[in-house]
Amino acid sequence: QVQLVESGGGLVQPGGSLRLSCAASGFTFSSYAMNWYRQAPGKERELVAFITITGGSTKYADSVKGRFTISRSNAKNTLYLQMNSLKPEDTAVYYCYTRVNGHVYWGQGTQVTVSS
Repeated sequence: QVQLVESGGGLVQPGGSLRLSCAASGFTFSSYAMNWYRQAPGKERELVAFITITGGSTKYADSVKGRFTISRSNAKNTLYLQMNSLKPEDTAVYYCYTRVNGHVYWGQGTQVTVSS
């Protein structure tokens, strides 16, 4: 079955960096676009970044443009999110997401907390 497992979250000071990973299994990873979403306390889940199957095209939420970079390794079946210049407002649970054959799949999420 499709599984998405995020890792790499944690507590970081403002201005710091984190790299999130999402290990995918149960489907042909290289055939599907992937996304990172996040959900802050009391807020709706929002799209952070999107990447095409080859990684040749990416899109970002305005709030993270220039600070976050989405990438993927199809050889390792892994999705990444490099987050730099982190701000307190980036605090959220981060999820990877894909749609396979019409079905939506989410990982369990990884907590990112930006605080001094």
